[in-house]
Amino acid sequence: MTIRVTVWNEYRHEKSDAAVRLVYPDGLHAPIAAHLRQQGMQVRVATLDEPDNGLPAAVLAETDVLTWWGHMAHGEVSDAVVARVQQRVLEGMGLLVLHSGHFSKVFQTLMGTTCNLIWREADERERIWVVEPGHPIAAGLGPYFEIPREEMYGERFDVPAPETLVFVSWFEGGEVFRSGCCYQRGKGRIFYFRPGHETYPTYLQKEVLHVITNAIKWAAPIDGPAVEYGNRAALETIGDRA
Repeated sequence: MTIRVTVWNEYRHEKSDAAVRLVYPDGLHAPIAAHLRQQGMQVRVATLDEPDNGLPAAVLAETDVLTWWGHMAHGEVSDAVVARVQQRVLEGMGLLVLHSGHFSKVFQTLMGTTCNLIWREADERERIWVVEPGHPIAAGLGPYFEIPREEMYGERFDVPAPETLVFVSWFEGGEVFRSGCCYQRGKGRIFYFRPGHETYPTYLQKEVLHVITNAIKWAAPIDGPAVEYGNRAALETIGDRA
């Protein structure tokens, strides 16, 4: 079955910052969407300044996995959209949160924590170690891969302990970071993937796009029994204990 992906991008830096436009002239979302289409996925792009922040109920109803990148305008995402995304995740939609999306209202709501961290912009090399090599998100990778220049994120990362930790990053300045975190909320799978500062060509790197592809396949909904809540009649006869 074809996976239906909505690539959500705040799409503000590209409009206001020439350095970002130089790296991503068609938007940070463009190389991600193009790569996923090459993998045979059905891809739609949504951005912050569209009606309903690009995510009306009809779009989310037709989304198997939502990817999320935001940074400078987290507060402009409406609470109604946040609640709508949360509900779809609980119903089974996958969510891939990228880089500074850690501070989005969507991720904070689903994690129940501040999702805060330490950071530094210093053109540092990042080495991403695969610490769960048997996980589907790590399929096709070696023991590690490197990004030549990235923004540093460091511990402590204020999130719940990941249900599975797939990647750990080391930075040239010495910090480490839990950079590939798997969660489940309701029926929906969530993956947080750290790389992707807007001034670096991170989303043009083949290993990063490979991880995003694997994560989407992992997070796609899985068929299962319908969830039922509320009062239920007994399946068996309940005996008289008098």
